[in-house]
Amino acid sequence: MNTEELAAKALDLARSGLGGGAEIEALAHLERAGLTRFANSYVHQHVAEEAVAVTLRVHLDGRTATASTSRTDRDGLQVLVDRIATAARLLPPDPEWPGLTPPERPADAAPLDPAILEVTPAARTARVKAFVDATSGLLAAGYCSTGWTSGSFVNSAGHSLTAEYTEAAFDGVARAGTSSTPADGVARLSSPWLADIDGAALGARAAAKAHASVSPSYLPPGDYEVVLEPEAVSDVLGSLAYYCFNGKAFAERQAFARPGVAQFDPALSVVDDPAAGGLPFDREGTPKRRLDLVRDGVTTGLTHNRRTAVEVGASPTGHAAPGDDTWGPIATNLAIEPSPSGPANTTDSVAALVAQVERGLLVTDIWYTRVLDPRPLIMTGLTRNGVWLIEGGEIAGPVRNLRFTQAYPQALAPGQVLGIGSHAVSQPAHGFGFSAFRAPALRLASWHFTGGAEG
Repeated sequence: MNTEELAAKALDLARSGLGGGAEIEALAHLERAGLTRFANSYVHQHVAEEAVAVTLRVHLDGRTATASTSRTDRDGLQVLVDRIATAARLLPPDPEWPGLTPPERPADAAPLDPAILEVTPAARTARVKAFVDATSGLLAAGYCSTGWTSGSFVNSAGHSLTAEYTEAAFDGVARAGTSSTPADGVARLSSPWLADIDGAALGARAAAKAHASVSPSYLPPGDYEVVLEPEAVSDVLGSLAYYCFNGKAFAERQAFARPGVAQFDPALSVVDDPAAGGLPFDREGTPKRRLDLVRDGVTTGLTHNRRTAVEVGASPTGHAAPGDDTWGPIATNLAIEPSPSGPANTTDSVAALVAQVERGLLVTDIWYTRVLDPRPLIMTGLTRNGVWLIEGGEIAGPVRNLRFTQAYPQALAPGQVLGIGSHAVSQPAHGFGFSAFRAPALRLASWHFTGGAEG
């Protein structure tokens, strides 16, 4: 059975087993994923996986229960129905149940990539080889992944949706220097189209960064003007999605976002754009639409599932996901709108921002980021994969990795965004289902570094 048939079958069995008084949602999800990993400049693993899941959510006698299964035969689906019926009787009442999504016209799905539908390990390996060759003898490691996903939703209110999407991603690191003082460079890209994954271009970018990072110097802690490259900006976007624009965090007064308030620099506009990929609807069957979160510095939106929307008197935005009762509805396609004019590639776009800096730092990537205080969104983390001192608008030399403690909204506040790159790059990101953040480079007036990465 395909996902549409699976969802319909699960709904029929649930209706029969639970009676006419139950409100029922059924979601079927099928994913075919391929992964090629490489290390020490050699492919060491191919992985192929096909995973199917059927999820039921029911509201019965004032109680709400959710259960899933990977068994798709009739007996497996019947066990799922029996299990959720038992759970619904045992769980506490749910007076805040928001009801089912009514029938609504679905958003347009992005076209599928035939190359991903027919992809082989050899196609991914060719991109890995191009990356490795472009590093010209440096040690290289990373992965190339491809995937196709089909999803179908149906509920007892007569609402049904089906869609599918394709995705590809590459994440590669090149290493120069010595074993005791390695110097790494990185290049990442995600796209719904396999042809966009240019292994040679990514390898050349990673190698250039690795060579430029050899023999870094020590830099004292302090506040520095920075140019954050797209890899680093993607991490900032992930934290904004999770903590700042999250409707559940807003309802609990734990979010920085205040709709209608000019909280960010006027140069900044942030959107959640489902056209970037993924299913065009969420797990509650709400179609996804383009959502402005920040427009010209003014906070204009939040991400909501049906429950958080009812709680704050808003409309659901299509961001319900597994686990959102705990974590809240999270944007998965965040993008900062790039500058409307300037170079049309990442290297030249970053160079144009660097040329405007009298003294500061160019930061390729940040990681190990953890929240210290969610409401002002104070984060701590480390730089990696290349940091350079900028003097007089030029790169003066590499510096050692640094630890930072920074309130992200403060770094993006009015007067703090001094420049936005003209070329945005889609970065693989962690999240529920498809997740990719599209980010340009940013020039920011101040970033607070607290010391070296060593301690």
